[in-house]
Amino acid sequence: MKTEFSLAQLADPDISEADKILRACVHCGFCTATCPTYVLLGDELDSPRGRIYLIKEMLEKDRNPTAEVVKHIDRCLSCLACMTTCPSGVNYMHLVDQARVRIEEQYRRSLSERLLRRLLARVLPSPPMFRASLRLARLGAVFTALLPTRSETSFTSKIKAMIALAPRRLPPAEDASGRVLRPSGARRGRVILLQGCAQRVLAPDINAAATRLLTRHGIEVVLAAGEQCCGSLTHHLGLDGSALANARANIDIWTAEAERDGVDAIVVTTSGCGTTIKDYGYLLRKDKAYAAKAARVSALARDISEYLAGLDLSFASARHDLVVAYHSACSLQHGQKITTVPKELLFKSGFVVKDIPESHLCCGSAGTYNILQPELARRLRERKVANIQTVKPDVVAAGNIGCLVQIERGMSDRENPIPVVHTVELIDWATGGPKPNAMRSATDAGRSEG
Repeated sequence: MKTEFSLAQLADPDISEADKILRACVHCGFCTATCPTYVLLGDELDSPRGRIYLIKEMLEKDRNPTAEVVKHIDRCLSCLACMTTCPSGVNYMHLVDQARVRIEEQYRRSLSERLLRRLLARVLPSPPMFRASLRLARLGAVFTALLPTRSETSFTSKIKAMIALAPRRLPPAEDASGRVLRPSGARRGRVILLQGCAQRVLAPDINAAATRLLTRHGIEVVLAAGEQCCGSLTHHLGLDGSALANARANIDIWTAEAERDGVDAIVVTTSGCGTTIKDYGYLLRKDKAYAAKAARVSALARDISEYLAGLDLSFASARHDLVVAYHSACSLQHGQKITTVPKELLFKSGFVVKDIPESHLCCGSAGTYNILQPELARRLRERKVANIQTVKPDVVAAGNIGCLVQIERGMSDRENPIPVVHTVELIDWATGGPKPNAMRSATDAGRSEG
């Protein structure tokens, strides 16, 4: 793609980077076939290629974002399926992230939209505030039916979507920060385990399963004191000041831990967080004080499936016929290019593993997307759940908390909902751990109905 940035513009490192990305695009349009919003809407401006044109025009002419530009950028899930498809290696992720930052800096959203975005940016990264908000949401669910919905994108429709995602029950609060969990036998390795924000409140069983699995196989697990949100949620809202502050704080904490006693990896059980942490080196490339440390942290980051693949896991020899539909989270398959490892681990665990039709398409979670774009998210969720049901699984496995919540919400509307669990919970079960809670609950429900 031809660009016409001035020399003065190219002196800005961000514009220079955007120029390289734009020049890599050859207009082939392969990205349109795998873009969820283009598949749903059929609008060229809701495809990666269309958004690239909009971003190019905005940056090249140094214009403030228009309402039209904001609408189509906001509709992007950042699923990154386009990057998997692109034959030219266009780094759409870094381009759309730059556009989001400019939008937040230069575009005046409505008051209700600004308040909602600030609320999400403040509450979701804070486990205590998130827990309190979920309790309020359960109370608010009683009144949601009374809220008027003028349109699919109205403020009230987003509030309804947010409340609908709140679980009926919350696990007990637990803060294990600052603990070091020793392996059951001889120590074979040492890792920092990201504790997470929303996941810590919604599904602490996931990290509990990861910890059991790792310590059972000789890995010492560090839960670093003072650890903050990875910055992913605020980064994708265009609030880079907040996101980078979180990143710097975590880099300091993790680097100190690595220098004190050494670590083999920073293990992440939420693939959305993992994609961002692996990008710290790029995000802080201009920060002289943090560039080298950020690159080191990015190099240490591993998805839990990546790390487990390097261990000699003690799988049970017996196989069984439990069918697992594996949902490949976008942040894992497109963001981190991890596609076969989780399925191989599940197969070695003794499960029958089945791919889901249209597995490249997002489930509609995408961080805060299912709140900010509820109608598109709902359509993608229904499509995903329908595809899952075609393979007739006993359980659904995924590696990202957002996907788990989104798919479980879709399953709850079905007559015979299929339990949804994290991949690591199944692997833990297959190597000596307890059966995942979601599967026990489903079995108990089936017995009570019988």
